[in-house]
Amino acid sequence: MFKSLRIKARLRRFARFHPRVNFAIRSTIMFMAAFGGAYGFLSASRSEQSGYDPRAFALGASFLFAVACVALAMLSMRMRWLRHKMRKIALHNESLIDRNWELKEAEERARNLFESQGDLILRRDAEGRITYINKACLDFIQKPRREIVNTTFAFDILEQGEAAIETDGTRVHDQRIDSPLGPRWIAWRESLVRPDAGHPSEVQCVGRDVTDRAETERALGDARDYANAANRAKSKFLATASHEIRTPLNGIIGMSGLLLDTPLTPEQVTYAKAVKTSGEALLSLIEELLDFSKIEAGKIDLEQRPFQIGALIEEITELLAPRAHARNIEIASYVDERLPIEVVGDAARLRQVLLNLAGNAIKFTQVGGVALIVEPGIWPDEISFLVRDTGIGIAPDAQSRIFREFEQADERIARSYGGSGLGLSISERIVRRMGGRITLESTVGQGSTFEVAVPLKTSDCTPMPAFTVPDMSGKSIMLVAPQTIESALIARRLERWGVHTCCVSDIFVAQALLPERSWHAILVDHALGASDVQDFGAAAIPHTPRRIAMFTPAQRHDLQPEAMAAFNGYLVKPLRAASLAARLSDNPPPLAPESPDESAEACPAPADKGLSILVAEDNEINALLMRSLLTRLGHHPVISVNGQEAFESWLAAETAGTPYDLVLMDVQMPEVDGISATRLIRDREAGRSAPRTKILALTANTLVEDRYACFEAGMDGFLIKPLDRDKLAEALTGVVPSPHLAA
Repeated sequence: MFKSLRIKARLRRFARFHPRVNFAIRSTIMFMAAFGGAYGFLSASRSEQSGYDPRAFALGASFLFAVACVALAMLSMRMRWLRHKMRKIALHNESLIDRNWELKEAEERARNLFESQGDLILRRDAEGRITYINKACLDFIQKPRREIVNTTFAFDILEQGEAAIETDGTRVHDQRIDSPLGPRWIAWRESLVRPDAGHPSEVQCVGRDVTDRAETERALGDARDYANAANRAKSKFLATASHEIRTPLNGIIGMSGLLLDTPLTPEQVTYAKAVKTSGEALLSLIEELLDFSKIEAGKIDLEQRPFQIGALIEEITELLAPRAHARNIEIASYVDERLPIEVVGDAARLRQVLLNLAGNAIKFTQVGGVALIVEPGIWPDEISFLVRDTGIGIAPDAQSRIFREFEQADERIARSYGGSGLGLSISERIVRRMGGRITLESTVGQGSTFEVAVPLKTSDCTPMPAFTVPDMSGKSIMLVAPQTIESALIARRLERWGVHTCCVSDIFVAQALLPERSWHAILVDHALGASDVQDFGAAAIPHTPRRIAMFTPAQRHDLQPEAMAAFNGYLVKPLRAASLAARLSDNPPPLAPESPDESAEACPAPADKGLSILVAEDNEINALLMRSLLTRLGHHPVISVNGQEAFESWLAAETAGTPYDLVLMDVQMPEVDGISATRLIRDREAGRSAPRTKILALTANTLVEDRYACFEAGMDGFLIKPLDRDKLAEALTGVVPSPHLAA
């Protein structure tokens, strides 16, 4: 069967390739068949022995005619079927011709597209031979196509960039190629393509000349390096300038402080205070410039340590309270009880931001007050710090640029209130570095509200609460105070504790309301008038067991003992939540004649036993200042003017058996600096069993690397210039005097 099929296939192939021979053979066979049939019929019919029968002849002829007609009919039907099939084949052929034409046109368009491309396009087979190259690539290498196709031509590579593989398998890399036009950077994209079905895949390389981009990137890199170098030079310049400015500032501020401790006329006191205030203002400007420089250089590092929000806010409020009370305005704080007691973050940087915002609020507020409110933010683990004031406000057109460096809301206001215009810019960048945001809402003439929203995670440890909230549910408390920010926050806190709070701003109305109910406590603001408050306290004795007066530290100094006769408790503004809770509890603490500000303003008492202190300081004024400060604190200073002299003095004291209790070492000194002198001392102490001498650095440099250098040299701490008596006394706390010193 398969053999016959092969024979038929060969015959059809022969007929298709030789149509004339096929036609001649078919014609010959048909003629011979017709001639043989006719001749045989005629010969048989004429023969005498044929037994010719007309009837049989007619029947046979009719039968043959019928067979011929059937054959012709079948042949006609087959011809019609073949014509129909031929028409379908013709239509299909036309469709294939059109499709072939379209493919040729598409191929031509693709070829023209490849040829007209500015990119370099070439293909290589598995053996690395080039099978196709476009005109742009030929123009690039300036060689004819016949010398490139079917060869293993390779570019002269001067520099190879790093390669990367994309998700679709495309290899991307850059090459610096030597060409007749000079060295050029080419960005290549290499991928596998299959040109025709049944053929092996080829590697298609598409390259783009990116020399201009590479040169631009290199120029940008050089510019970045130059900017970084300039930034480092600026930081170094600022650090050097800061050191050189801080050194005389240390003398100006310190000596003016010593001068204010001497008997002076009122006019001299005014001048001395002006000198000290100007020095402190200049110091504040230097601190802002250094902070801005650190932020610009990206050297601001954030610590992640646990701290208590309430303690931080109350510390800021008490620190700014004297400044606010000096302007006859109030400052108060409120921390929502829903917040965690302790969170993790950079408390120092957050304090810096809030001090700047609250300090500005005090500066630009003349009537009313400033409030620090802490509430949960809108996102999980977010805490919102609100600094609200009743000051002059900020115009809408100035709110968009208030956070830029060296920008202020109004030049006229800037001249009136002063400032460098760096505080808000520094605060905004610190908050952004902490992952938070700072926003502003303000109305001219009504005040401003700055919101600092910072993500702070709850600390893993569970500290004890700072105070126990008293059970005040259902109890009534009368708050008699002017309608100020602090009274509103006190009432808000009391309501949080479940107190029915009655707020009255008129003391005579409050006196009339006393008999209406039994009051758990009455809070009276001393700002309503000393005599009226005293009379109201006396009238409230039959109606409440807790009569509490509120006043500022300055008012506390002016109070006479008899003015407090009608009261059994007092609170110093700004109020601490713990103090308020203690006074309202069932067992309030006894009335004590002290306040936080009084203890803070008191001068440090001289030490019971003086310390033997070696001071290494090359500046004469600063040396005189250190001698005076230490002497007034009851210590025994010895001055050295350079590191070598300090080391020799320390060595002599050690040899004589009278070692120094402390060394205050200036970092920058002639001949031998403080770092080298400290290393000499630590090397000498190495290998001995006696405790080593405590060394504190005296430096005007505040950069982190300077602190690291001090610690690496073996110092135990550092004091930043300018230095005042309180900072020095705090640093000397805990240093035990040697037994050889007398009291």
